[in-house]
Amino acid sequence: MHMHWLKKEWAALAVLVLIHGPPASAAEVLRVGITPAQPPMAFKQGGKIVGVEPDFAKALGLELGREIKLVEVDWEDQIPKLLEGRTDIIMSSMSITKPRQFRVAFCTPYLRIGQMALVRTPDSHKYLLGFPAVPPGVIGVKKATTGDFLVQQEFPRSKRKEFSSPEQGARALIKGQIDLFIADATAIWWLAAENEAKGLTAVPIVLSEEHLAWAVRKSDTDLLDKINAALEKWQKDGSLNATIKHWVPAFTP
Repeated sequence: MHMHWLKKEWAALAVLVLIHGPPASAAEVLRVGITPAQPPMAFKQGGKIVGVEPDFAKALGLELGREIKLVEVDWEDQIPKLLEGRTDIIMSSMSITKPRQFRVAFCTPYLRIGQMALVRTPDSHKYLLGFPAVPPGVIGVKKATTGDFLVQQEFPRSKRKEFSSPEQGARALIKGQIDLFIADATAIWWLAAENEAKGLTAVPIVLSEEHLAWAVRKSDTDLLDKINAALEKWQKDGSLNATIKHWVPAFTP
C-alpha cells in the first residue's frame, strides 16, 4: 500500500510540474549574456565585471524581482547562445541591425550612438575638414562589430586590421601599428580619456547613427514587455541617463 501511495504522489507532482513549469527558484534567475571587453559599457576591473551594462542588469533584476547571473560570452557567440537557451537576454552594447532583427527581438533602444575614430593626437589635423573618403593608413576595428561592418562597407579600399578588444586597438595605435581605430562612440570617448597622456584623441565626427538595445528570444514576449516597461520608467525618472553618465561623463542626452 505504501509503494502504491508513493507512486500516486509522484504522478501528481509530475502533473504539477508539467502544468506550472519548474520550481520558482529556477525560473527567477535571469541569465544575462555579456562580453566584458567593451569599456565603459562592460569590462573587468579587479576581476569583477563592471560598467553601464552590469549596472543596468542589476537594476533590471530588482525591477523584475529576479536574481541576475552574468554569463560571459564571446561577442560572436552572443546570439547563438541566446537562441540555444544558454542565456535569457543579451546586455552587451549591441546595436540594432536588420540581420540581427531576423534572429532576435530587441527591446526599446536605450542609447543612440554612432561610430567614431580614435587617432594619434598629431594626426588629428587630417580630419579638420571632415572625414576623408579613403582614410589614411591602416584602420583598426574590433572583429564582427558594427564598426567592423562600417569600415568594410564605407572604406573598402582601406586596409583593415581586426582586434579582439578596443584596448588592444588603442595599444596598436600608440605603437604605430595602425593609423586610426573605429568603434562605438562610447568606447572611443573612454579610450581617448584613458590614453590622453599617451597621445591619443577622438575625432569629433560621428560616422553613423545606431541604437543600442538588449535582445531576447522572439518567443519571450512577456519578458520583452516587462523590459520595455522598466525602460519607460527609468526614462521618466531620469535613472536611465544617470546610469550612462556615471560611466560616460561626456554623454549628453
